[in-house]
Amino acid sequence: MEVEAKAEIDRLMRMLFGAFTNVDGILPNLDVVREVFISQGMIIKNVGGETVIYDLDAFIVPRNEMLTDGTLTEFSEWEVAERTEIFGAIAHRFSEYGKSGYLNGEWFEGFGRKTTQFIRTPEGWKISSLAWGEV
Repeated sequence: MEVEAKAEIDRLMRMLFGAFTNVDGILPNLDVVREVFISQGMIIKNVGGETVIYDLDAFIVPRNEMLTDGTLTEFSEWEVAERTEIFGAIAHRFSEYGKSGYLNGEWFEGFGRKTTQFIRTPEGWKISSLAWGEV
């Protein structure tokens, strides 16, 4: 059971990271965020001493705009390393990730860390919350 849970959690994370990609003409698909999260999901940005807490819509709308209006182009992010712990119907994952792209025409590369919490629902594993910070 735990092997199956880990495989499903890995799949959810690949889907989530891939949702923002707009490299080589690929269009981002931020509807995936709603697919992998529970509807009451929470996303928290904890960067530079500032904490911002988003519901799904507050997170998705501005990012979708940036990824489709030319502000953020050739963008991708990917998981570099992870540690996942599964406790029955709950789990959490610590991830290190990389990202790169053009922001307002300027190339950038960066990395950060995420902590993601999961619950097993009748429909399968879903993300309940995610928090990230830059290193």
